[in-house]
Amino acid sequence: MMIALQDVSKYYDMGAVRVHALQDVTLEIGEGEFVVVLGPSGSGKTTLLNMIGALDVVSSGKVQINGHDLSSLSTGERFTFRRQTVSFIFQTFNLFPSLTALENVQFVLDLAHVPHSIDRALEVLNNVGLGERVNHFPHELSGGEQQRVAIARALATGNPVLLADEPTGELDFQTGVQILELLQAQAGDGKTVIVVTHNREISRIADRVIELSSGRVVRDGAPREGKAAIADLQW
Repeated sequence: MMIALQDVSKYYDMGAVRVHALQDVTLEIGEGEFVVVLGPSGSGKTTLLNMIGALDVVSSGKVQINGHDLSSLSTGERFTFRRQTVSFIFQTFNLFPSLTALENVQFVLDLAHVPHSIDRALEVLNNVGLGERVNHFPHELSGGEQQRVAIARALATGNPVLLADEPTGELDFQTGVQILELLQAQAGDGKTVIVVTHNREISRIADRVIELSSGRVVRDGAPREGKAAIADLQW
C-alpha cells in the first residue's frame, strides 16, 4: 500500500474538553488510486490530508506513507519526506506574486535540487497547457491558469503522492473540470491522488470515495451510482 493509516486519531485538549478532529481512522490507499475524501466543513477532511502529508502529527495511531513510518521521523526528516514523497495543491494557489509562472515552478525544483530545473519547469507548464504563459506573473493569469501553475509546481518533482485540498473551490465549473481532468490523468500515470472536497458531484469521478463525519470514516467504497465520466459532471 502507498498509504496506510491504523487507528489514527487527532484531538485537541481545550481546558477540560477534548475536541476530536479525527477518531480511529483506519484505511489503506494503493498506488495509482484516484480518491475523493468527502464531507462537510469540520468533518476532518483537511486534518486527514495533513496527516498523510506530514504537515501535522497524530495524537494516537500510526501513519505509513510509501514505506515511511511518519511517527518515527524527526522534524528535519519530515521536511525531507514531504519534499521527496508528497506534493500539495491548495484552493488558494499559494503562488509567489513576484515570480513568473516559470519561476514559481522552478523555485520548487531548485529547493529539491532537481537538475536542469528550467527545462523541467518548462516541460510541466507545457503539459498543463501554459506553454505560452510561462513569463506571466500570477496577477496576469486567470484563476484557472493560476491553479494550473500550482498543479505544474506540484507535478514537477515527480513525487508519488498528490494531495489536493478543494482544488476547484475558487474556480468556475468549466475551469474546475479542466483541473479535475489534469488530476485524474496523474492517477492514470500511476500517482496516488487524493482530492478533499465538500462537493459531492466531484466524488462521482473517483475510483473510491471516503466519506467523513465528525472525524470518523462513515463510508469507504466506489461512488454510490458507479463511476461517472468527467463530461457527466454538473454543479
